[in-house]
Amino acid sequence: MTRELTEITVVGGDETGLIARVTSLLFERGINIEGLDQAVREGVFRMTTRVDTAEMTTSRGELRRALAELGRDLDVDIQVRFPSDRDARRVALLVTKETHAPEAMLEAEANGELAEDGEAEIPVVIGNRGDLRSLAERYDKPFYDVGDGSGNTDEGRLLDLLAEYDVDLIALARYMRILSPEVVFRYEGRIINVHPSLLPAFPGAEAYRQAKDAGVRIAGVTSHYVTTDLDQGPVIAQRAFDVPDGATVEEIKRRGQPLEAEVLLEAVRLHLADAIAVHRGTVHVREGTDAEPDLGLPAAASEANPEEPVDGEPLTRSDPPTAGSD
Repeated sequence: MTRELTEITVVGGDETGLIARVTSLLFERGINIEGLDQAVREGVFRMTTRVDTAEMTTSRGELRRALAELGRDLDVDIQVRFPSDRDARRVALLVTKETHAPEAMLEAEANGELAEDGEAEIPVVIGNRGDLRSLAERYDKPFYDVGDGSGNTDEGRLLDLLAEYDVDLIALARYMRILSPEVVFRYEGRIINVHPSLLPAFPGAEAYRQAKDAGVRIAGVTSHYVTTDLDQGPVIAQRAFDVPDGATVEEIKRRGQPLEAEVLLEAVRLHLADAIAVHRGTVHVREGTDAEPDLGLPAAASEANPEEPVDGEPLTRSDPPTAGSD
């Protein structure tokens, strides 16, 4: 029997009896609940329910209408994503001032390389400042500034735009603001960030300066799914680079920025190819995927890793000792 796993997300105030109301509505329509997860953060409640709608006794449209009506009654937002909805593959690009990561994403889309099969698009660029409007216009993309002039985000306007453009995935291309649970809970597992360090090292602001101050010899960048915990979401891919003795913060940043663009694009491609999944807080490559993920060091660097000595294993010798040798 074929299952049709559908995701239902509820976000809003923590109302008594809310879970029972939602699950009862699903049960009455012949919908089997496969999994349910809930959390509360900063007064915002989120429930994600994965259900099997293969044998439901109602239509998709009627289920959406019934859940929307229940959401209005409970004063919460309820979203339904059927399996076919996940083929939308529309990526919203969120930006602030830095051009390297968003320009790489826009260039990849222009060349048909945003997704492995070329069938994905960036329908909108959204900034919390107006600095990158000209970049968006160069690629013929609508640009919206949802900031207040100081970089603080009007998240109500942001959510309206994400809904208007029917966004499937959000790419934070050096978006220098923390998203609140109001946004993260609605797009959980569908927000990818790039951070300029080898997480979990140096989370938060000024990561390159943190690396310099710590005197590290190897630094790097990380793409990861966004959660409500700052820079602690599941790691997707990383890149590393060496830090020369005496390097300035600007010199370190110059080495890292091209890799930021590379690792963000790699993560977006893997997500769009449905090649990765999060299990118990860790990203895994799906079995049978056709994608060839590049999650860490390039092959040349990996080949340079020594293979011995290893604790408990004897060293091998290229030339065995001859009789009479010392």
